[in-house]
Amino acid sequence: MRALIVGASSGLGRALFDGLQRDGHEVFGVARSVPRGGDLTHWIAADFRDPALAADTVSAAAPAELDAVIYNLGVWEPTAFTPEYEFTSQEDTMTVDLIATNVTGPLLLLQRLMPRLLASKRPRVILTGSTSALPGNGRPEVAFGASKTALNGIAEALREGYRAQQLAVTTLQLGSLNTEDSLDVDRDIAAAREGGSLIPVHDVVAVVRTVLGLSSASFVREVVLPALRDERF
Repeated sequence: MRALIVGASSGLGRALFDGLQRDGHEVFGVARSVPRGGDLTHWIAADFRDPALAADTVSAAAPAELDAVIYNLGVWEPTAFTPEYEFTSQEDTMTVDLIATNVTGPLLLLQRLMPRLLASKRPRVILTGSTSALPGNGRPEVAFGASKTALNGIAEALREGYRAQQLAVTTLQLGSLNTEDSLDVDRDIAAAREGGSLIPVHDVVAVVRTVLGLSSASFVREVVLPALRDERF
């Protein structure tokens, strides 16, 4: 399988890049800057704060054949998930950049890459969402929550628009992640960080492996993956 991962330089994105590459897939990573020591033939530098330019850059550099696109990129307000967050104090430029990266970015990129995906026998799109997009999620971050909710709408429309071409679109509604421990850290050690309140990236990689490994007859519509200790769920 040939996969493109947007937001692949660190954290979950890097875990997906490394995990799928170790599985024998050909993986292309997109990041603001190419990681130190990264194979330049499999990394694309693009900044989705300018989504049109970034989409053009990725489209020009991505391979002619693709089986899967994983849009893992997502930013949030500087004070998000802290007691200091207050909606009315957020800067306009930050909100505009957030929406550009989280919503306009995947829209423009998928517009450009869709013909390549649909040429695959099992085309897959995976959008990394958040439990902040779920009803009753209990989070106050307005722009971030709105942007992740928008991904649900993108996924719904893509499924209907390309059902005949067997495009499988999955949204990952993820809770709080442990992005400090890479796949090289034992999973049980990663799962125990902060009292077991964070999801190790190993678990998300396992889910993505399952999603990508399905036949062309089925797909996973949505994965809701909160931390077990998250009392909101």
